[in-house]
Amino acid sequence: MRPLDGLVVVSLEQAVAVPYATRLLADLGARVIKVERPDGGDFARHFDTACGSTSSYFAWTNVGKESIALDLKRPAGREVPARLVERADVVLCNLSPGAARRLGVDAETLRAARPDLVVGELSGYGEGGPYSTRKAYDALVQSETGLVALTGQGPVTARAGISVADISAGVQLHAAVLAALLHRQRTGEGCVLRLTLFEALAEWMHQPALYAQGTGTAPPRTGAHHPTIAPYGPYECGDGPVHLAVQNDGQWRRLCEVAGRPALADDPRFATIGLRVEHRAALDAELDFSAWRSSDLLDALDTADVPAALTRDVGRLTEHPQLTARDRVTSVSVPDGSVTLLRPPVDSTAWDWSPAPVPDLGEHTDRVLEWLGYDHARRRALQG
Repeated sequence: MRPLDGLVVVSLEQAVAVPYATRLLADLGARVIKVERPDGGDFARHFDTACGSTSSYFAWTNVGKESIALDLKRPAGREVPARLVERADVVLCNLSPGAARRLGVDAETLRAARPDLVVGELSGYGEGGPYSTRKAYDALVQSETGLVALTGQGPVTARAGISVADISAGVQLHAAVLAALLHRQRTGEGCVLRLTLFEALAEWMHQPALYAQGTGTAPPRTGAHHPTIAPYGPYECGDGPVHLAVQNDGQWRRLCEVAGRPALADDPRFATIGLRVEHRAALDAELDFSAWRSSDLLDALDTADVPAALTRDVGRLTEHPQLTARDRVTSVSVPDGSVTLLRPPVDSTAWDWSPAPVPDLGEHTDRVLEWLGYDHARRRALQG
């Protein structure tokens, strides 16, 4: 038995942030009923065609859910979410506040009828303030929080390579829902959870913000190298880079031994982390691994207890020897086929996880309507 077995989550969701939160709840056993439009559904289904007829984003964030397709613009269609809410423990929504109010699924309306309900609302910037009406997509939020300004190299900025604003919001919403369920178990009361993409990522930006406030300057853009630690980044071997992560003087001294340059450890330019950062260009010129094969250098660094890693191709992530050795790779059904995904990263001695399919659009509409008590004729009319 999983910890959320028997719990019903109704989600009016799209894109990545809320779908990722509900995917995490589904992993823990919640029955997640995803309400989609009949004319295409969640627009994240169509971001790419990497997973058959659905996108890589959708395949990743919708494992184990049920999809119902309803035209919520029709009065008959709007009746169904109300029936769903009557059976729900949690309702999550990332529709615009105005759209949620028009459909009667805003937090105030829902909790007026169901004080024990946990309701979560995600918006871009939140209501109030000069940004309340702005669009907030992942790259825009990365830019507004300063992440884009930190990422890149020299004068060139870059967005992070993953949808980090969406992911940060999904993780934090998931944790807040679990806390709200514990609160309800103790008090009998539900609650409203409000979260913004902007504030979710701003939380993750505390360290560079504190650094900038304390030093008077933002951390420099250093590509894959660390802005305040050195040597910490990729160094080229004869067949590709090895990523070093030397974080203290003992590791630095042992690296110099591996490099065949033991005297370099006592060079006054490199005596401390701060000095190694200050003289990074000179340091990099002294560290020459071009005669090494990357695998040989990594073996030597492991033996010397110097932290390092290979820089691998993301397309072969599910073939990583550590993941395969630990049996972390699984196959999940998607519309028109299957994809290779990873098991959830947290193992528990109290429950297990098994892969569940990614739903096709409206795949579970009839089953859910029957569960809500609609007879055959009415189900046909609603899906008409």
